[in-house]
Amino acid sequence: MTGTIYPLLFRPVLKDYLWGGRNLAALGRTLPRTGTVAESWEIAAHPDGTSVVTNGHFACRPLTAVHDALGIDLIGTANAWAQERGKFPLLVKLIDAEQPLSIQVHPGDDYALAHEGNELGKTEMWVVVRARPGAELVLGLAEGTTRESFREAVLSGRPEPFLHRLVVAEGDHLCVPAGTLHAIMDGLILAEIQQNSNTTYRVFDWNRVGADGRPRPLHLDKALDVINFGAPEPGVCPTELISEEAGCRRTLLCRNRYFTTERVDLAPGARFDGHCDGFSLEIWGVLDGRATVAGVRLQAVRFTLLPAVLGGFAVTAAGGATLLRSYVERD
Repeated sequence: MTGTIYPLLFRPVLKDYLWGGRNLAALGRTLPRTGTVAESWEIAAHPDGTSVVTNGHFACRPLTAVHDALGIDLIGTANAWAQERGKFPLLVKLIDAEQPLSIQVHPGDDYALAHEGNELGKTEMWVVVRARPGAELVLGLAEGTTRESFREAVLSGRPEPFLHRLVVAEGDHLCVPAGTLHAIMDGLILAEIQQNSNTTYRVFDWNRVGADGRPRPLHLDKALDVINFGAPEPGVCPTELISEEAGCRRTLLCRNRYFTTERVDLAPGARFDGHCDGFSLEIWGVLDGRATVAGVRLQAVRFTLLPAVLGGFAVTAAGGATLLRSYVERD
């Protein structure tokens, strides 16, 4: 491990969208004295916000600068497609939904490239970190919904009958491919792993106004272009056991072409051994307990980025811990 190749820690970027609250303080985020905080961009390298390194050689430098310096050594050959576009591939955030988010959808890569410049599409996944009893998500459309019927319902201000809702609880996880209509409702804190994109097509905003007293812009035509009307009604995703040995239990949460996310449960004193061999970066986060990841101590809820060429590393938890691990999987 050289002086420029080491596990990176970050100071997040806070976003004050109108639907946020102040609940991220309970997760250890330092919030402004007043106002709401809707999102904490934990690991981000985007024109709309980039997190800043807090440790080692790159301390006080934004992740965009680290990517410029390390290139493919940081993100891995699996992400060469992103390197060719000058993009860091992923973005990790925490979401505090004190109020419902808008009903929205994200485009895929081809549509984003054609309509949003060099922006990426946005496939994402959520892990429920906190949930009020009965908290819901909108995920997908009711079976049989057509483009025409949904457009008419939105224009008349009554889209609710066409929305597919799910009640969720702490620990649930959901995969949200590009083209999936969705809305995070109130009473939820989520961890989100996503493509590095901030493109959102807002379909309906519950007839509310923004900070300027005006309705926020909607993007219905673009949304209708990208919504997958043929998708079945999605549900909370089941977990798939990957392995369980010596106190280390790994379960698959989400797998797509952009990232794979696992939950790793470590019993007290257990150990996970990994290796970053240049193929993919790895992002680790602690959801519960405390752990040491590649020599870096993390408590809940904190994340670290392991460069793709880091080499061998270990994850340990003296008192037990639950972690998220995201990376690009080999075919």
